[in-house]
Amino acid sequence: MKHYDAIIIGAGQAGTPLAKKLAKAGKKTCLIEQRLIGGTCINDGCTPTKTLIASAKALHYYKIAKKLGVEILQPKVDFKTIMKRKDDLVDSFRASAQRGVEETKGLTLLFGEASFISKNEINVKLNDGAESKLTADWIFIDTGAKTVIPDIEGIREIDYLTSTSILELEEVPKHLVIIGGNYIGLEFGQMFSRFGSKVTILEKSNRIVHREDNDVSEALTEILEDEGLNIFTKTKIAKVSQNKKGVITIDVEVNGEMKKITCSHVLVAVGRKPNTDALNLINCGVKVDDKGTILVNKKLETNIKNIWALGDVKGGPAFTHIAYNDYTIVYRNLIEKANLTTDNRPVPYCVFTDPQLGRVGITEDEAKKQKLDYKVAVLPMYVVGRAVETGETLGFMKAVVDAKSKRILGVAILADQGGEIMSVLQMAMQGGITYEQIRYGVFAHPTYSEALNNLFMKLED
Repeated sequence: MKHYDAIIIGAGQAGTPLAKKLAKAGKKTCLIEQRLIGGTCINDGCTPTKTLIASAKALHYYKIAKKLGVEILQPKVDFKTIMKRKDDLVDSFRASAQRGVEETKGLTLLFGEASFISKNEINVKLNDGAESKLTADWIFIDTGAKTVIPDIEGIREIDYLTSTSILELEEVPKHLVIIGGNYIGLEFGQMFSRFGSKVTILEKSNRIVHREDNDVSEALTEILEDEGLNIFTKTKIAKVSQNKKGVITIDVEVNGEMKKITCSHVLVAVGRKPNTDALNLINCGVKVDDKGTILVNKKLETNIKNIWALGDVKGGPAFTHIAYNDYTIVYRNLIEKANLTTDNRPVPYCVFTDPQLGRVGITEDEAKKQKLDYKVAVLPMYVVGRAVETGETLGFMKAVVDAKSKRILGVAILADQGGEIMSVLQMAMQGGITYEQIRYGVFAHPTYSEALNNLFMKLED
């Protein structure tokens, strides 16, 4: 039984940099990965999807080019080339990440499935068929999450797609039905609609992106429907079936009325759940909730001393940047003797629909629930000079501010480059800059950020 100072289970966006940094700090470290280095982000998430979205965006330029006085011949989708570009980028990013691990002195990389024997002992079923037993003083769990398959009659008998398997398609679906109207489903829906698929989205809530304010949801719905997506809310799927020719039939209730929808492909995008089933956490005593989410405190410590959980497996916001920040908190606390916690850290995110939805801080709905003394500023993109010049006038900027302190409490930027605009306001929030300072600030002309002057000018009305 081999002993290490630290074992990291899972080579995602928290586990990989943590393993490297611990090894460089002189800790004898082992990184265990069952599948691929890089986690969801590199292999099944950010890198491949945003690469495909860029190809879909190029098709969109064809539609707006005429408004800009440019005539373009009817574009042709070369799906094999699009997918090859995606694969090449993923392979390159993954290879770079693995090379970084393998070249780190003091760091051992094992490919296999890890499970607990006790609170400091790990069994690894290696992918080559062998087994290895390890012990460690510190153990870090970064096993991520996987697609939730809803309890729908017939769903497991059809060839459904997940956010992972859809990335392996060899041709554009004729009719793609997406179960779930949130971030993953909307990105794939708009992307494949632009590639030429008929797309239908089925959302059980009364609106898509239901965690956002109603005006954000309504605006995004209108944008997507104008592009040709069919969006049904308040839906309840009774059953699904697939015939011998591969045609899928969905019996669904929409606003109390039963419908039959036939399609070629179904993408399940109703949420994700933590990868804890194979860990045998009962052997080490680490507590989980009823969904299998590992429970941690604000320092990412589990209830068992010297076992931590990072990234999606611990629940909370399932974003790459949050997982990476988890690593920095744990590493700095252990090695640099800091006293960092997850309290009050910003949780920015960007939905890569087109236009993008950049979000940070609280929504207007949340401000109401908290009974805050707040104001709201809204600026449509069609009055933003830069947006008019580029022909990207869909969406709006929205900010929730504290009426007394004039601090920014939250923003939603549904706009071209919405994530970048949001990041400007996030920096203001972190630095305590008031909306009044931004209102009178000097920004380069003509940029999207310059429109923040006009956004906060709305509060003077």
